[in-house]
Amino acid sequence: MPQMNRDQRNAAWQAANQWRARAAQTQPTGLAGSLKLLFTWLAFGALMIVGVVLGLFFLLIGWAMMPFMRHKMKKRMEQMRAQQAQDIGGGYSHGHTSTHSRPGHQDTLEGSYEVKDER
Repeated sequence: MPQMNRDQRNAAWQAANQWRARAAQTQPTGLAGSLKLLFTWLAFGALMIVGVVLGLFFLLIGWAMMPFMRHKMKKRMEQMRAQQAQDIGGGYSHGHTSTHSRPGHQDTLEGSYEVKDER
């Protein structure tokens, strides 16, 4: 077990050394390399600023829409409560049929039921 751990450490050490050597080779040399690095950082900074501005914009839009969505949800809840009260108070004696019920809503038939043996 210690041998494998040492090999893993050596492999990681070798990979780190290779990465360090590649980074040293690709460092900008001269004026052209420095300008390229400067423009890369400027582009990165500009993209970060654009991203932050867009994020803030959508955040503000979301905050602005909250009262409208709350009003819409409140109206929907009132409709659902009214429908539920109508369902409870309605029943079959008041002409309630399954065609007027909500999708997925099951009507219950009232009456006496017997379980028959199949023997």
